[in-house]
Amino acid sequence: MGSADGAEAARGVEARGPQPALKVTKEWETLDAYYNLDNGTGKVRGVYTQGNLAIAPIFAQWIAPLKDLGVTTITTRNTGGTDHQSFDAVGLPGFQYIQDPMDYETRTHHSDMDTFDRLHEADLEQSAIVEAIFLWNTSQREQMMPRKPFPHPEDEQKLSAPIPGLYPGATAEADGPQGGRRRGGGGE
Repeated sequence: MGSADGAEAARGVEARGPQPALKVTKEWETLDAYYNLDNGTGKVRGVYTQGNLAIAPIFAQWIAPLKDLGVTTITTRNTGGTDHQSFDAVGLPGFQYIQDPMDYETRTHHSDMDTFDRLHEADLEQSAIVEAIFLWNTSQREQMMPRKPFPHPEDEQKLSAPIPGLYPGATAEADGPQGGRRRGGGGE
C-alpha cells in the first residue's frame, strides 16, 4: 500500500470511528471454508490463499493431481471484488479461484450479456471437478482448515494512528487543519 493509499485508509478509519469487536458465533466456529467461483466462464488455473500461508501446502497437495487439467497455481496474494472477501474479513477461510479471464471483466460482468450461452462446456466441467475436489478434501480433513489471525476491527483506529514523536511536526495536529507541511517558494 502506498503512502497516499495509507493516508486514505487512515482517514477512512477516522471517518467511521471505532469499530466494535467481532463476536464469535457457533456458525463462525463451525464453518470450515468458503470457496468462490463467480467470474463467469474460463478454466480454473489455481487459487488465491488471501495471505493464509498455512493453507498453501494443503492446497498444493490437492492440486497436484489436477495438473493435467491446467490447475497449477497457488498464490498467497489477495484478490478482491468477490464474495469471499466477506468471509476473509471476519477471519474465516475464504478463497477465490484463479480463472482464465475470457471476456468476463471487459464485456459480460454484471451486464445483459452475462448469460448462459457465453459459458464454455469444457470450462464448466473442469471447474466442477476442481471445486468438487476442494470441497471433498475440505470435508474429509480431521482438523478445521487453518485460519488467519482473528481480526480486531476495534483496534483499527489505534493501529492506524500516527506514531507520536516519530517525525516531529508531521502530524495533522502539528501542521494545521490542512494536515501537511506547507510548501512553496517566495514569501511563504
